[in-house]
Parts: sequence; structure tokens; C-alpha cells
Amino acid sequence: MGVVILTIVMSLCLGALFLGLFFLGYKKGQFDEDESPAVRMLKEDKKVNDNKIDT
Repeated sequence: MGVVILTIVMSLCLGALFLGLFFLGYKKGQFDEDESPAVRMLKEDKKVNDNKIDT
């Protein structure tokens, strides 16, 4: 029974540590990138002017 309680306490401490690190990274702006490569791919490209004269 003692091992189960120890396991639960350790997992809660580990979860709290990861949650704290997440909020620390969020506060420092680590996740502020608005345009990731996946989002940039969905935007339209700028149109290129193709005014070629056939000679």
C-alpha cells in the first residue's frame, strides 16, 4: 500500500513540475509564434506579373 501512495505522490509532483514549466515557457513567450510553417503553407502566394511579349 505504501508503494501505491508513493507512486501517486511522485506522479502528482512530476505533473505539477511539467505544468509549472509549461506556464514558465508561456510567460516568456516561447509559444507566441503566430505563423508556423503549417499556417504559412495555407496562405496564398503573391501573384507574379507574367507580362511576357511573344516575339
